[in-house]
Amino acid sequence: MIIRVRQVAAVCALGAALTACAAPQAPRTKAAHPAPSPAAPSHPPTLAPGPSGLTPVFKHGPRTPDKAVALTFDADMTADQGSRAAAGEHFDNPRLIATLRALKVPATVFMTGRWAEEYPVEARSIGRDPLFEVANHSYSHYAFTGDCYGLPRVSEDRMRSDVERAYTAFRKAGVPDAMPYFRFPGGCYDRTALKALTPAGVTAVQWDVVSGDAFATDADAVASQVLGGVRPGSVVVMHCTRSAAPATERAVRRIVPELRARGYRFVKVSQLIGAKGGPS
Repeated sequence: MIIRVRQVAAVCALGAALTACAAPQAPRTKAAHPAPSPAAPSHPPTLAPGPSGLTPVFKHGPRTPDKAVALTFDADMTADQGSRAAAGEHFDNPRLIATLRALKVPATVFMTGRWAEEYPVEARSIGRDPLFEVANHSYSHYAFTGDCYGLPRVSEDRMRSDVERAYTAFRKAGVPDAMPYFRFPGGCYDRTALKALTPAGVTAVQWDVVSGDAFATDADAVASQVLGGVRPGSVVVMHCTRSAAPATERAVRRIVPELRARGYRFVKVSQLIGAKGGPS
């Protein structure tokens, strides 16, 4: 049985096209100086295997007064999109990365191996910046289940190798230490997929807040959806793909100051996983 997160269709539409291609808003409080984000752990935490030894799944951090939130960005590109990139389609978003740097926002980028191959300089720059961490979004961006928003499917016997191939692509691009975290393309997974990835030693990272930035052109609508859904410990899913998520950078410029005004601080996924209170 495929396990899906509420509102997942909004984010998964991005993967399908690339292959052919809410809680009440919290009252505002002023924070003169947002709390600094701690450094990522030198040895990134992973979760213990789930029931029957299956790959563990993380959706959000502890709901504590600490008010930490992780912004995550999927850098999507499928294995067969080289011709589209050669024709001028942009699967990267350097302006978004520059904005995160200017705002000093830690973030986790879930990158496909194919994206790292297409944009090795950008992948290396992100991977070597202590503000960010790179995690695995598969090599091919093919689905790990059937019926996943039109994505082609990777066979069960190639699931682990697809993940490992992405790590190889990261190393070749010069990303020094990609994290042991994996996000399923389209957010689609089942027991078979979790079992296949157990030997890879990764934690599957999902989300509890869908930004709705896939194909969105209204940055305010994206920002409002995030601001209305964030709770302490939230993991927000967004995209680092100009051609299919053109409003994301503008939305981030509104999201970040508003959440900081409410007393939130931004952290990487590794910091949520390592936080006291454990996974969702």
